[in-house]
This record gives sequence, C-alpha cells and structure tokens, in this order.
Amino acid sequence: MHVNNTAEEKEAVTQQKSKLGVRLFFIYLICYAGFVILGVFKYELLATTVFWGLNLALTYGIGLIVFAVILGVIYNFFCTKYEDQADETENKMEGGIK
Repeated sequence: MHVNNTAEEKEAVTQQKSKLGVRLFFIYLICYAGFVILGVFKYELLATTVFWGLNLALTYGIGLIVFAVILGVIYNFFCTKYEDQADETENKMEGGIK
C-alpha cells in the first residue's frame, strides 16, 4: 500500500495518474470508434471471415476486450511507478529514515 504523506506529493501523483488515464481512454476510444464506424457504414465488411473461421466483427470485438485489459495493465504499471517514485523522493527528503 502506497501512502503519500504530503498533500503536494499526493496531488502530483494524482495528476500524473489522471493524465495517463485520460490518454489511455482516448487511445481506446479511437479503437472503439473504428469498430462502431465499421458497424454503421461498412457493416457488410464485419461479416468477412478473417482467420480460423471467425468474422471481423467477432475478431475486432475480442481484440477490443483484450486491448482494454492490456491498457489496464499498462495503467497499473505506470501508476505504481509514479507512486514508488514519490515514495523514493519522500524518503530522500526525510534522509532515508522511515
């Protein structure tokens, strides 16, 4: 469990995590919008068999789910990194004593 003692450190980490979350959200939004646009304007393309007998709609949908999980792992990795860096900075400021 990561605890930031100062309000400034907590605010800085919160801002970094928020910016990262928004960026990842927009990356996912673009990919999802592509799926929706295909479904609205080129719906016949979604019936195309891509591989292993699966059509594009199913492949794209499963891909979106897997991509969302990957983005979640990336978000968790970087949020943990940001908090660890804040803890290291805090420890250096305290002289390494906790």
